[in-house]
Amino acid sequence: MIDLHYWPTPNGHKITLFLEEAGLEYRIVPVNIGKGEQFEPDFLKIAPNNRMPAIVDHAPTGGGNPIAVFESGAILFYLANKTGRFIGDDERARTDTMQWLMWQMGGLGPMLGQNHHFTRYAPEQVPYAIDRYVKETNRLYGVLDRRLEGRDFITGAEYTIADMASYPWILPEAQGQDIEDFPNLKRWHAAIKARPATIAAYEKGKAIQPTQTPMSDEQKKVLFGQTAKVGG
Repeated sequence: MIDLHYWPTPNGHKITLFLEEAGLEYRIVPVNIGKGEQFEPDFLKIAPNNRMPAIVDHAPTGGGNPIAVFESGAILFYLANKTGRFIGDDERARTDTMQWLMWQMGGLGPMLGQNHHFTRYAPEQVPYAIDRYVKETNRLYGVLDRRLEGRDFITGAEYTIADMASYPWILPEAQGQDIEDFPNLKRWHAAIKARPATIAAYEKGKAIQPTQTPMSDEQKKVLFGQTAKVGG
């Protein structure tokens, strides 16, 4: 059994995508980030960066004590190794998958996250920041669109953790993008959206948070006002 400490965000969805695809037994432990539950002492024991998702695998390969993993990319890598799936069958394929996973973790996610912050959540409009991150989003969409030319998925014909990591972050309308400008990306996104495991994963998110209401000032303080002192 795997405990998934989760909230329905792009990074959270990455892990439910894998777990549903692989058919692994798991239990969702909600971490309401708007209420600051990511700062609870028990959660910090498994996720010292006070960010979800995190997992605890109670049946690790080889037995022994449970294994806790934080950071969505590390979790995907751990689960891929555990199951031998969605990472590639040889060194070249695995390397290709890993470099695109790192591209998502180091670029696509953080840059699009800044897009979300300055266009949706910042207390004041900062035109330079909005322009900077909307343009960088456009550039990254272009990188992925070119990569997908002639490929079903990011590394070729096989669906991998690189796709699972990137898919939840592609939100064109919310990110100031026109998906029609990126035909390969549009095709890829539609194909993943239609997968039964994707549908099941997002339904799990809806069960945790049926409706998304505008973020309150108090929630913004919890999420964006953090310092070295836990909880800001």
